[in-house]
Amino acid sequence: MKKMLLFFILIAMLVLQACSTKNIQNEHVEKEIENADSELIILKASDATNLDPHFVTDMPSTNVVHGKVYETLVAFDKDRKIVPLLAKSWEQTDELTWTFILNEGIHFHDGTDFNAKAVKTTLDRLLDPALGSPQWEKVSMIKEVLAEDDYTVVIKLKEPYAPLLAILASHEGSMISAKAVTKGSDQLATHPVGTGPFIFDSWEKGKEIKLKTNAAYWGNLPKYGGVTFKIVPDDMTRLKMVEKGEAHIAEQVAVANIDYINNSPTLNLFRAESLAVEFIGFNVEDALLKDVQVRRAISHAINREAIIHEVYHDTGTLANSSISPKVIGYSTETKAYDYDVEEAKTLLRAAGIKEGTHIKFLVNDRTERIQIAKAIQAQLKEIGLEMDIQIIDSGDFVSEVLKGQHQLFIRAWGNATGDADYNQYNLFHSSAIGVAGNHFNYSNPEVDALIEKGRAISYQVTRNSIYKEVMQKELDDAVYVPLRNDEHLAAYHNMVQAFWLDSANFTMIRNIQIAK
Repeated sequence: MKKMLLFFILIAMLVLQACSTKNIQNEHVEKEIENADSELIILKASDATNLDPHFVTDMPSTNVVHGKVYETLVAFDKDRKIVPLLAKSWEQTDELTWTFILNEGIHFHDGTDFNAKAVKTTLDRLLDPALGSPQWEKVSMIKEVLAEDDYTVVIKLKEPYAPLLAILASHEGSMISAKAVTKGSDQLATHPVGTGPFIFDSWEKGKEIKLKTNAAYWGNLPKYGGVTFKIVPDDMTRLKMVEKGEAHIAEQVAVANIDYINNSPTLNLFRAESLAVEFIGFNVEDALLKDVQVRRAISHAINREAIIHEVYHDTGTLANSSISPKVIGYSTETKAYDYDVEEAKTLLRAAGIKEGTHIKFLVNDRTERIQIAKAIQAQLKEIGLEMDIQIIDSGDFVSEVLKGQHQLFIRAWGNATGDADYNQYNLFHSSAIGVAGNHFNYSNPEVDALIEKGRAISYQVTRNSIYKEVMQKELDDAVYVPLRNDEHLAAYHNMVQAFWLDSANFTMIRNIQIAK
């Protein structure tokens, strides 16, 4: 009897120990934050518009939450290689099946568990056409998401999709609390809930967004108490605030201020070769611009090299397509229209366009963009076109374009994945017309077919040849004028250490140290 009693006591102890171990693993444990009383201050030219990753379409919004509030199953390292993050491993078992093993013991900021159910809830939400997400097309190749057990997720595809991991590493792949999802899109637009090193605190629109360091973060804690993104539209004001130590980092440095930064004893300049390309776009459904000869004439009239030299002071390089040399699928052989004023005049005459015809150019309020607009205004005057410049606040630019009343516009498309599909599908596929990115209103069945073929093939050499062909078709159709392979610039104070920008223009702040 004594032996039996000892046996049951031992079993009870083991059960209690197992329960205790489980509780420790799942406990929302807070750690001590080094320099908890310090705050990182980042100055932005424009405010965010939406903090829900399934609805974000602009960089000022994405850069607040991606990698800070929200995390992804996998991530890009400094060399743009895919590495584990919320998923500790993955395997592609066949062309249509991917299995992810998740890290355990991770919690969302609302205290709920990060697990397979949360991954399924997040991706199912994004895949639901009823949600109306502009990011839907980027994951539309996913057939279903299965939670095989608490920490195993299987993603089944409708067709092979080479850039799947790259999409999952981008902000579209942000993992959202399942509890927060139930509160709806309006709530998530202003109160993001992720697993990241920072917790959303407050948003005073037009002024600032505050995040606080997540003391219960599952990874390495930032060494400061929080971060505030302050909205300061004027370029020089942002620089002077950082120079005086009133802030730490200024995003979106104007190239005209590079010398000022280099000559300052307290300022530093970070430069990063970009995945983005800046371009002049045409609304091909506009009455004047429906004629490809008119678009080709304008393309020939724009002196791209002069703009890069005079406006950008030779930062960045001349673009020859919609994707930069750092993007998988780039080709050196695609060719844009040469600068040729006489050919431009000939094409306009052939199209029956009268001298003095007015055309509207839509531009956001960034300093360089306005300068570019003025330069193009002078260049188009040489071929007999009168260009009216319409300047729009950066936060309202996309919504203005979506009205469909624009003719010419300028913007950059930042490639979040580093793969050509991200540019091609979102900018040129007919299903992406509108908020998803195709602001040209361009529809070409042959182009659609090539884009779909490129994303479904795994062999990269074949994909490269497809993208070379489709990009040349878009250029021949004069859908846009490639202007510049972008270069990202940011200024930071001497007191800041370990700050960097990645090639997608995300401010990498997790490991920053702030000297006192």
